[in-house]
Amino acid sequence: MNAAFQPYPFEAKRYDARLPDCVDGRETQRHAVTIVGGGPVGLAIALGLAQHGVRSVLIEADDSVCYGSRAICISRRSLEIIERLGALDGFLAKGLPWTGGRSFYRHDEVLHFTMPQDDNQKLPPMVNLAQYHIEQFLLDAAERHADLIDIRWRTRVTAIRHDEHGATLTLSTPASDYAAQTDWLVAADGGRSTVRDALGLKLQGTSYEGRYVIVDILLDSARPTERLAYFDPASNPGSTVLVHKQPDNVWRIDYQLRDDEDADEAVKPGNVMPRVQSLLDMMGETAPWSPVWITIYKANALTLERYRHGRVLFAGDAAHLVPIFGVRGANSGIDDADNLAWKLAYVTQGRAHASLLDSYSDERVFAAHENLSYGTKSTEFMAPPSFAFELMRKAVLSLALKHPGVRSLINPRQTSAIAYTDSPLNAASDAFACGPAPGAVLPECPLTIVDRDGAHFTAHLTDLVGPRFTALWFSNESESAIPADIAALEAGFAARDIPFTLIPITREAPADSARRGAWDHTGRLFPMYGVERTALYLVRPDGHVLGRWQGVRDERRDETAKLAQHALAAIDRALHG
Repeated sequence: MNAAFQPYPFEAKRYDARLPDCVDGRETQRHAVTIVGGGPVGLAIALGLAQHGVRSVLIEADDSVCYGSRAICISRRSLEIIERLGALDGFLAKGLPWTGGRSFYRHDEVLHFTMPQDDNQKLPPMVNLAQYHIEQFLLDAAERHADLIDIRWRTRVTAIRHDEHGATLTLSTPASDYAAQTDWLVAADGGRSTVRDALGLKLQGTSYEGRYVIVDILLDSARPTERLAYFDPASNPGSTVLVHKQPDNVWRIDYQLRDDEDADEAVKPGNVMPRVQSLLDMMGETAPWSPVWITIYKANALTLERYRHGRVLFAGDAAHLVPIFGVRGANSGIDDADNLAWKLAYVTQGRAHASLLDSYSDERVFAAHENLSYGTKSTEFMAPPSFAFELMRKAVLSLALKHPGVRSLINPRQTSAIAYTDSPLNAASDAFACGPAPGAVLPECPLTIVDRDGAHFTAHLTDLVGPRFTALWFSNESESAIPADIAALEAGFAARDIPFTLIPITREAPADSARRGAWDHTGRLFPMYGVERTALYLVRPDGHVLGRWQGVRDERRDETAKLAQHALAAIDRALHG
């Protein structure tokens, strides 16, 4: 064991501050969107806006991507979003995929869980990747959009004034201070949000007393990638330890402190090193190791009750703080970004009324309460806040040794895509036996794509989602043409200046091999989506269903006209109220 700290096997590029053109301490250009915070959420919002052709200024106080592992688990849903942002390749090349984990009570394994993974899926359920890599890959993508994303490093927000027209920021750099004006301000500046404080807003919810020390170490081990949880282990009696393998031989270890331990003393290397060594001895890891980062964490389950305050919008940890158990922190922030970017883009481009941004708040506050509900249950088990919870946990762990029925209580439910079941955007739709209802995301399934040149290739349903609305027209008859009213949707959306794509999907390969669209070569897609004969699904740019309607067998003109009218009415209502 080497007690000296080692540098991360990752070297971040450092950036200097840059002053824009100013007159009398005021920037000459007014901006459409300014984002405060250059972490994963701020970068994802900037990339999402760029996908719609909207320029933004990104304000970041530091001079590089972050240091320390911080967020490390990226979910399948987040990977789908990141792919649409053009940054997926690095995540898959560097990240370590995993599908499950194991929990131990003292010396005995009491749970082996797996996350959903089947032949329909394109992406793994979870990838381990430290936050500095996450930020770097998103930054690499942002730098490819330098014409639309203006990143200002080493720039701090020191004051904010906002009104019904936008906001004025006082910004400080090592060289000079200046004021900048913006039509819309997005706060993605973390749990200690400067913007939130400037507006006098407070997070509401529960702060737990339980504290965890987080240690990143370098360790060369062939152990597989999975989530490991140790309850009352010999290395840390009476508490909990979590272990995650990361790329580059970095291991993340989280262990709970006893109530009587001093936090300042607990993070000193002389106190951390013996505990880590004891854990590794218990795990049977004998290779040399060295620490690279130590910090402390306290679980919070907090949120703002509204994420839109006039022309100021909140996302990520600036809007909500979620316990680490179930890996909802960064993943919920990326979901915030995906929801906000297209709506803010449509508003700034004049394609939608500003009230569309109220639905961002409605949907993501709902999602935050869902995440906090599961996070709270997990926290109460992983770090019991009282003697009663501690007694319950001990009983569950003891029973789990011989009673499989209680083992599910041990595992914190992992993050998953949240359906906006009560979203104000959801269109009145027909009843389906199954499939994604309005507000839900599209379940994944392979299909065969026929492009405009007649080339055939295998893809997945989520590949069809882009920075636009998408209509999926399901039809039984491979030889039939797209009904005229359904085909006319493209003209209807164009008249409204709404980016749109119509994708015909058939049960069998189309008789015309050059016909653009897709077909269900696995035979799984139609049953999965509850389509009996024909159906129309209207999908938002973030992959959530806006509305769905059943068709009829013979595709009669009057029936298909109604489907088209439903889709156009749903768009008008969503974008303009």
